[in-house]
Amino acid sequence: MSSKRKTMISMYALMLPGLAYFLINNYLPMCGVFIAFKSIDYSVGIFQSPFIGLKNFDFLFRTPDALLITRNTLLYNLMFIVISIVMGVIVAVFLNEIRTKLCRNLCQTALLLPQLVSMVIASYLVYAFLSSENGFLNKSVLPALGMKSISWYTTPAPWPFILLIVQQWHSLGMNTIIFLASILGIDRALYESAELDGAGKWKQVWYITLPCLKSTVIVLFMISLGKIFYSDFGLFYLIPQNSGMLYDVTSTLDTYVYRALMKLNDIGMSSAAGLYQSVVGFILVLSVNLLLRKVDPENAMF
Repeated sequence: MSSKRKTMISMYALMLPGLAYFLINNYLPMCGVFIAFKSIDYSVGIFQSPFIGLKNFDFLFRTPDALLITRNTLLYNLMFIVISIVMGVIVAVFLNEIRTKLCRNLCQTALLLPQLVSMVIASYLVYAFLSSENGFLNKSVLPALGMKSISWYTTPAPWPFILLIVQQWHSLGMNTIIFLASILGIDRALYESAELDGAGKWKQVWYITLPCLKSTVIVLFMISLGKIFYSDFGLFYLIPQNSGMLYDVTSTLDTYVYRALMKLNDIGMSSAAGLYQSVVGFILVLSVNLLLRKVDPENAMF
């Protein structure tokens, strides 16, 4: 056996665990799509349950809250996508300017640590700040500013900002590392030539760094766009403590389906919601990529 063939076999062997996980976790569950079109009767099993067509989808489209949950899901995700990309680029540019390796590693670690914190723990951290009785803001910050205490968990107005802050705190590190890796991959000769021409740091960022990050931004945007009808369940359910007074600003498709199914216990409706989210995301990615192929073919994903 040739050395080249041995190398290829070794590479495929290394790929096998990852491919197996990918197929089992991402593709095998797709076989259960038919559940969205059935009324599940546990006494006869999934396969023998009656077929009901699109009736499970009525749960999503005929509810009086359909417009509210769709609006919240879309607007929150659009806000998160745009701000996450902008903040990721800004922080990555500043990190790249840190020349001390130890300091840069410490900053990267500090940014990535929140990614390891579950939303359950994050909800308790937020509660420690916002609790009406013993919260840090009500007990220390607001009195020092001469302001009255606020019942945060019954006041909807601040929650879009609170959710944005928590989401950025939790996810900023990963986006920053992705952009930082792209910046480190830029040919240093470009910056050296710019310095010789008298370009300062800001001009180097504007005319070299940002244009070179264009493809990375487009890929991250399209990946995020595919999940625009999904929402971080922990963020929208656990952080507001499932407060009924905040449903108008915290209820999204995922939390609404969860609350409804806790009462109905109908997995057919849950499958219908998941299928709807996946199909819409797939169509959006295809549409944006088609548009991108016409405007900027070099940066299209496929």
